Amino acid sequence: MTVKVGNLPFELTSFVGRRSEASEARRLVAESRLVTLAGLGGVGKTRLALRVAEESYRVFTDGIWLVELGELQDPALLEQTVLGALGIQDRSTRSPRLILIDYLSDSRALLVLDNCEHLVAAVADLTVELLRNCPGLSVLATSREPLGVPGETVIRVPPLALPGQPGSALSSAESADGDAVALFEQRAQAVLPDFRVTEENRDAVAQICRRLEGLPLPIELAAARLRAMSVDDVLRRLNDRFQLLTRGSRNAPSRQQTLRYSVDWSYDLCTPQEQWLWTCLTVFAGSFEMDAVEGVLAVESAHGDLLDLVTSLVDKSILIRDEVDSTVRYRMLDTLRDYGRDQLDDPVERADLQRRHRDWYEDLVLRARSDWIGPRQVEWTGRLDREQPNLRDAFEFSVTDPGSGDAALRIASALHDYFLLRGRLSEGRYWLERALAGEGTSQAARVEAIVAGSMLASLQRDIPAATALAEEARRLAHGLSDADASALADYALGLVAVAEGDIPRGAVDLESAIARFRDVGDVVQLVPALYWLGCAWYTEGDLEHASADYREQLALSEPRGEIMWRALALSDYGSSLWRRGIHARGIALLEDALRLLRMLDNMFGCAWCFEELAWTAADRDPELAAVLLGAADALFTGTGSPLETFASLVVYHDACTQTARKALGDKGFDKAFEHGRALNLDEAIARALGEQSWEEPPAPVAEDAETLTRREVEIAELVATGMTNKAIAEQLVISQRTVEGHVEHIREKLGFSSRTQIATWILQREES
Repeated sequence: MTVKVGNLPFELTSFVGRRSEASEARRLVAESRLVTLAGLGGVGKTRLALRVAEESYRVFTDGIWLVELGELQDPALLEQTVLGALGIQDRSTRSPRLILIDYLSDSRALLVLDNCEHLVAAVADLTVELLRNCPGLSVLATSREPLGVPGETVIRVPPLALPGQPGSALSSAESADGDAVALFEQRAQAVLPDFRVTEENRDAVAQICRRLEGLPLPIELAAARLRAMSVDDVLRRLNDRFQLLTRGSRNAPSRQQTLRYSVDWSYDLCTPQEQWLWTCLTVFAGSFEMDAVEGVLAVESAHGDLLDLVTSLVDKSILIRDEVDSTVRYRMLDTLRDYGRDQLDDPVERADLQRRHRDWYEDLVLRARSDWIGPRQVEWTGRLDREQPNLRDAFEFSVTDPGSGDAALRIASALHDYFLLRGRLSEGRYWLERALAGEGTSQAARVEAIVAGSMLASLQRDIPAATALAEEARRLAHGLSDADASALADYALGLVAVAEGDIPRGAVDLESAIARFRDVGDVVQLVPALYWLGCAWYTEGDLEHASADYREQLALSEPRGEIMWRALALSDYGSSLWRRGIHARGIALLEDALRLLRMLDNMFGCAWCFEELAWTAADRDPELAAVLLGAADALFTGTGSPLETFASLVVYHDACTQTARKALGDKGFDKAFEHGRALNLDEAIARALGEQSWEEPPAPVAEDAETLTRREVEIAELVATGMTNKAIAEQLVISQRTVEGHVEHIREKLGFSSRTQIATWILQREES
């Protein structure tokens, strides 16, 4: 069975027809490293791409990843958006593009870049560089126009087959009348479960599909009308509409006109209240929840009950209702959103709508910030994850709208902890730098944003930038004579000093800030500040001071149900206790920390917890220690934060490695270490907590070797030396694609999913 790795969504509606297109696309995706599905809006490019990707898991053993670009407006965030889709949490100062290249350089993976047309130049540039540097990577793009780069294979996505067209015959499970009729029937059954295409209505349905030229979106919109109309009514209305719109023209409308006319028709059949809501909902990017609709549009309550209107638009297929983790969200297809935006042609009215959207999302992030040290942290994290397109739009409006500079600063500053949790420090700094570049902002708001930027720079070890920002914050705070601003400046300067390794100086500034936070009861700043002070003493080896700070932080965070900062404190406090000889209690706290870290998917925090737990296991369970060291190493590498950054703690890592290696032997240690590196985050946590044991995979039987050709054995041996596909191709004087094919065949024949398993198998053969 193929284990599916990636982030493809579940299909909520059936996939109809397109057998030949799907088959051809699968073939080309397997043969060509860049395939673009091109066609006009509403023709079904995304659905086809998702189906092709879903059926290609066997080929792409390192995962298939959907990157939705429809709502991304800023090309500068393209790479960061891809990183987010891949789940990469990198804290380094490396450019996002280099991080992507490093992450994908040895992966047999497929990126599905959806809706590229408005970012064609940026997507083309990134795609070329990724394909050039990542030999196992393939890209499947959807766009209204090709990317126009060398090596691109373009598939023009046609409308669905119509009755009577060649190749339209289908199995009886769908329809004998063509894909378009089959789609109409299935979508009609969503509103009328008993609906069937019969002898009585077949001709009318066929005429509807022909009138709509086989375009999936218009057909789905027409089928949704059966809730209130008969098939004949739908056909008559369509005929009236198209005759009116094409009157005076000698030619039938183009497919682009057909799409426009069909959406016109759906719009005209909406009530004035529904039309108003359709237009207003285009202010949202991506998907949205009902509270956002009510918050942004509450001033327009005269138009009727918003929930009823939203429900009506869902019934008419204008809105799509999704349920994610028990949360209901709504979204609109790009074609329908573009149409709705066109209806709002008053720039003043449009700006007012965007301003209300910005105000609501600014309030959302400020509420998340004030509530962060509390029991809803996991809930807030999930909400902020889902709202990224809307938050980006709200921020973008703030930095371009005159007089909205303070809003941009507040939004960027309030997301500081979120960016830190998700390992998106570079994106956080990008937002803050853009906000700070604005004019007409209040000095107090600037201080907070400058401090947030300085802290993110400190955590990336960008000391010059962090220092410059912290010193600017202190200068502004002195000019304001504001004690709160001064405390924030001290906080930033303290973290800079700690990042530089000057713990005593950093502690003085941090303690000064903490005293102010205590006095005013600012737990949002106090809880993380106590953690950073404790962390400073911990890395310095002053475990008494560190433990005292951790205990104070835990006394604040635990009763409030906070998770992020409490987990980090528990991890280091547990390690401090263990280093002081309080072993059982220390290990228990480390395990508690890992359980909390799992709730937030905090990769960097998990890396440290694995490392610290490994130290505790070296004597009692050296195999576990080696596995955890491997898991930590993979996460430190993946987050761009090597252990060597914390030089004072490397001695514990080295001692753990030496003890475990001595107990297991070099081969046993290396095997366990590589096993740990290969585990995903959930598997590694389960192993650390004793929720699952490591069962060594059975040794390959002798027949395995016989199934490989002589050339495949030769390539497997080169893989075991650590050579890339490109290097192997150069040594054997064959094409890189040939090598990739051989490696894929080796994996399939031996039942392996990674190059590491191939290498281990070769080593076992040599030993036997």
